[in-house]
Amino acid sequence: MPTRWTPDSWRNRPAAQQPNYPDKDKLAAVESDLSRYPPLVFGGEVKALKHQLGRVADGRAFLLQGGDCAESFAEFHPDTIRDTFRVLLQMAVILTFGAACPVVKVGRMAGQFGKPRSSDMERQGDQELPSYRGDNVNGIQFDATARMPDPDRLMRAYNQSAATLNLLRAYASGGYADLHRVHRWNLDFVANSPAAERFQDLADRIGESLAFMRACGVGDDAAHELKGTDFFTSHECLLLGFEEAMTRHEPSGGGWVDSSAHMLWCGDRTRQLDGAHLEFLKGIENPIAVKVGPSMQPDELLRVVDLLNPFDEPGRLTLICRFGADKVEQHLPNLIRAVKRDGRRVVWSCDPMHGNTVKSSVGLKTRGFDQLMREVRQFFAIHRAEGTYPGGIHLELTGQNVTECTGGAMAITEDKLSSRYHTHCDPRLNADQSLEMAFQIAELLKEERRAVEQGAEVRESA
Repeated sequence: MPTRWTPDSWRNRPAAQQPNYPDKDKLAAVESDLSRYPPLVFGGEVKALKHQLGRVADGRAFLLQGGDCAESFAEFHPDTIRDTFRVLLQMAVILTFGAACPVVKVGRMAGQFGKPRSSDMERQGDQELPSYRGDNVNGIQFDATARMPDPDRLMRAYNQSAATLNLLRAYASGGYADLHRVHRWNLDFVANSPAAERFQDLADRIGESLAFMRACGVGDDAAHELKGTDFFTSHECLLLGFEEAMTRHEPSGGGWVDSSAHMLWCGDRTRQLDGAHLEFLKGIENPIAVKVGPSMQPDELLRVVDLLNPFDEPGRLTLICRFGADKVEQHLPNLIRAVKRDGRRVVWSCDPMHGNTVKSSVGLKTRGFDQLMREVRQFFAIHRAEGTYPGGIHLELTGQNVTECTGGAMAITEDKLSSRYHTHCDPRLNADQSLEMAFQIAELLKEERRAVEQGAEVRESA
């Protein structure tokens, strides 16, 4: 008989990517304190996101998920939060208006601190120290004190996440997201870029549409849809002690909700079928996701789907595909066919970032815009060929004026990377590149809709 799931069931399984805290008693004390702290998100919000993702699974909406590769304590500032929120809002407007498609907005924000590492230790010269695992674990500076895992950082991460969520909720519902203000959403540093020009043209068309609606007496009752937006948060489910401490039992006979975020995902390094991460994720009510890479086999994927979504609940499970532009055609079709053949309802999302990271000629990690878009286009083309729906995009991006990814309309070259290379971990798209990608994805979604409509017309005529 299967054992009854509890938030600490994962402790009986092998847990990958967990820091080696030298003071285990202090870690237990911090996790105990966190278990009594207020939740960061609530069950009703979690249920709302799952409902919206159910529409994505049915091909009636599109998932936009993006934000920092890893949030930091040093860069914590309301302007940083605002600019990332604004970029995601701009992208959502481009996708919604350009492709006539509702967009579910999920930020990699308010909790995306931890990072998995390929090695527990890092060597520089003759010195070897614990690897940097994110600001909620240790410091990025290469010295023995900073690199020692410190449980107090979990508390600081909680407080920063709470403050970030507070501001995001204010932006989403307090008038900042009002479609009537779309003209004011331009970021200063892209004001003269082609992406900004195209966004301004789109804003003009939206303004004309809203004016027409008002003239016709339409729109006054759509206050929420026009003056606010739903915005959700997500992060990688990595530090299981923290996630356990943030898990709360819903009242009135509900299940368990991880209140650290609306949505959590399991990375490619922690998705072992007998491992602690999938054991934890299977028992919470939150929408969850799994990164799917080149090493995933079709039978293994079906076992993951069965474990995490045994009742085939729409909106419960998202599969985030991260292959790389040179590998997606080799691996993705067989995975899609296996899930489709089994009749399972999932959200298929494309992460073009993690499979396309390279070392530049100046020694910095980077990602090429054209290579990212090549994987996105292949993702859409494969789904069309298989008769399934390409339901989302997962991006590492920022509203800051960074030069971390090459290419795009502003033509960032490798020799320019070091001018504003600020990431704590992986290279991110800047606002200009993010908007340009949104316009191109909107065109892909338009083509997808036309193909579906033409198919329906053919079936009707037959």
